[in-house]
Amino acid sequence: MNPTFFTPREIVSELDKYIVGQNKAKRSVAIALRNRWRRQRVSPELRDEIAPKNILMMGPTGVGKTEIARRLAKLAQAPFLKVEASKFTEVGYVGRDVESMIRDLTDIAVKMVTDGEKQTLRAKAEEMAEERVLDLLYPRAGADEASEGTDDTREKMRKLLRDGKLNERLVDVEVNTKNLPIQVFTPSGIEEMDVNISDMLGSLFPKRTKKRKVKVTEAMDLLVQEEANKLVDMDKVVKLAVERVEQSGIIFIDEIDKVAGRESGGGPDVSREGVQRDLLPIIEGCTVNTKHGMVRTDHILFIGAGAFHVSKPSDLIPELQGRFPIRVELDPLTKEDFVLILREPKNALVKQYVELLKTEEIELVFTEDAICELAEIAASVNESTENIGARRLYTILEKTLDEISFNAPDLSKEKLVIDAVYIREKIADIVKDKDLSRYIL
Repeated sequence: MNPTFFTPREIVSELDKYIVGQNKAKRSVAIALRNRWRRQRVSPELRDEIAPKNILMMGPTGVGKTEIARRLAKLAQAPFLKVEASKFTEVGYVGRDVESMIRDLTDIAVKMVTDGEKQTLRAKAEEMAEERVLDLLYPRAGADEASEGTDDTREKMRKLLRDGKLNERLVDVEVNTKNLPIQVFTPSGIEEMDVNISDMLGSLFPKRTKKRKVKVTEAMDLLVQEEANKLVDMDKVVKLAVERVEQSGIIFIDEIDKVAGRESGGGPDVSREGVQRDLLPIIEGCTVNTKHGMVRTDHILFIGAGAFHVSKPSDLIPELQGRFPIRVELDPLTKEDFVLILREPKNALVKQYVELLKTEEIELVFTEDAICELAEIAASVNESTENIGARRLYTILEKTLDEISFNAPDLSKEKLVIDAVYIREKIADIVKDKDLSRYIL
């Protein structure tokens, strides 16, 4: 579990750094995350009885639903998976079975824990890798040949290695080749098993290695990875990963509105209610068999999301509605929101383009009226065509900076000022032509 526990106010404050507005949604996810911390502190008898309060987010595309869930998971250092409800289908129809989301989430958790363990063991792995590199540069003397002089030479080589003076020297490194995962057919679908055949059949098959000639720096990286893999206790990793999935996993089910609605006979929508019924036991709490063992879903937090512009939450089957007790409606983005999105967040779009072009030694400056103009155009196009929220800013900015991005290598060491006049020159005609703007913006 994550050792750092934020208060709801602190969680909202962290989310504010990346997401503009949507305070109701931020409050809901902040409370849900804090409740996990509270649950860990109640008596063991009651702990298992406290189920997570799943959240249903409703709002048009591009307003921040996915971003809120993703940032929340990053903040909590929790295993996070985003899936589209529409890719699951009832058994017998084309698509994946719903249990695959738990298997995928467990794989993500195993990788997270493995990476954390490798980081913890890195110092030890570096020591072992250093010895192996020294063996390649200056092999150890045999017992009968050992002398103080050879030890001194090895220590001198160690100092040169640490000072980086041997970085360009080439050495031959033997590395283990990666085995391809085996696909096996299980009752619930195709499951990938990362099985090493040579481990299964012992000495019948020798381990496959490959010799590579590389620079000392690359050899160190390769050998550190190899030594770290040897040091990691995979039994411990899997146990921790499964626990992390069960206690702090978050699954974001997007496009849940696409499987809403009661059956209307045959046709392409025939499996919508079937998908809901398949999702129900996973969300209610069941045990799923994965290649890492049995995983319980009782305390995984599920966040459903959808535009709900055709269907509505009440079109979901009653049992599923009851499993999403917290309903949050996200607001459509206004011109003022677009201005803030362009300017305020840590990863603001304008900052991204400025930094990208700085790599070409171009100083890009957006004036205040340019930001307002971009926001005005985004709001206008969203209103007159399909509303795709903040994603509209990407298309408009790309079109605005198309010429600069293309010619950037030839414009080195220049300062370019983007103002409202420049933006109007580039895209005003497209905005005026409604048919053209549907295609280009």
